[in-house]
Amino acid sequence: MSEVIATRRLVTRLLVVVVVMFCFGIFVLPPFYDAMCRVFGINGKTAGAYQGEQLVDEERQVRVQFLATNAAGMVWEFGPKADEILVHPGETRDMLFVAYNPSNQPMSAQAIPSVSPSKAAAFFHKTECFCFTQQVLQPGERIEMPVRFIVDRDLPQDVKHLTLGYTLFDITARKPPVAQAP
Repeated sequence: MSEVIATRRLVTRLLVVVVVMFCFGIFVLPPFYDAMCRVFGINGKTAGAYQGEQLVDEERQVRVQFLATNAAGMVWEFGPKADEILVHPGETRDMLFVAYNPSNQPMSAQAIPSVSPSKAAAFFHKTECFCFTQQVLQPGERIEMPVRFIVDRDLPQDVKHLTLGYTLFDITARKPPVAQAP
């Protein structure tokens, strides 16, 4: 009889551990991850589309650097037309990224953006971006993909340099592209 009670207690304790782990993963881990990203300045998410107009701060300039990387398994050539530009907070600026599919098959891709330092990410607004949609390139196709952005006038004064980075992921297996007719 005592073995049955001991087994029930063990099963009950294990079930409690499973429930606690599940709750930790759902409710505690995401805010903890966001806090760690803020503390260490990684994985800054942009503020999104900007609504309205801003006056341009002609007395201040911010250097915006552009980075492009491919995720593992992505064969495209991918990069910005320029490494960096100087912008006045409040002005709308554009940058072109170039992608080339050197493979012999159509491929689909998705770009994921990141802004650093993370405290500046809330002040970086993209009004047009190739990252809003999935990109499909035919074999040997090269395209120019625009990003239009505004660095908010309310950007903290101590931030003088922003980095907008994109990681390009191959999503062909999830969303197979349609090959063009010859």
